[in-house]
Amino acid sequence: MVKKSKPTPTMTIRGVRLFQGLLSREVQTEMLGQLREIARAAPFFRPVTSRGQNMSVRMTSAGTVGWISDRRGYRYETQHPDGKDWPPIPESILSVWTSVAPDAPLPDSCLINFYDPDARMGMHQDRDETDLDQPVVSISLGDEALFRIGNLTRGGKTESVWLNSGDVLVMGGPARLVYHGIDRIRPGSSQLLPDGGRINLTLRVAR
Repeated sequence: MVKKSKPTPTMTIRGVRLFQGLLSREVQTEMLGQLREIARAAPFFRPVTSRGQNMSVRMTSAGTVGWISDRRGYRYETQHPDGKDWPPIPESILSVWTSVAPDAPLPDSCLINFYDPDARMGMHQDRDETDLDQPVVSISLGDEALFRIGNLTRGGKTESVWLNSGDVLVMGGPARLVYHGIDRIRPGSSQLLPDGGRINLTLRVAR
């Protein structure tokens, strides 16, 4: 379980709520073991954009649908690229959602991104979901990442914050469609992953 049954955000940036240190080391370790099981059933793969460019992150998913990017574009699919169903979302991860987004329906998709020290994520909106009124919940595990928050339209001034292992953030309400991205990873800033790197879990109500 998370540290608090009814947590309070430690800060809010442009409507994005950040719960710093919400997950204990014990919970993070439990999640990491469950993520290894997911990766065995649905291996990480490196997606490509519609232009054929390789993304710097590797990803997989859990839930009834998973997020896919290839030459056909961005979308949700019921199966991993190898043709197998996605594994279910572990209860330990769902409990984070119910803690920070108790009024929302349970997520049907958990996107799992792995960042090595050189990986980045450009500024983007999460808008491939059917109901954009439902929040997006993000869980950080492993090395610290510099998270940048922009505006509801591309461009303009931005603000940044370092995300640490065990932090949780929620993009909902007016902030549901803010542009956001990961500028860089701080290698060696966490000992959670034996070989380093960062894992980001993004919970969504996709359909």
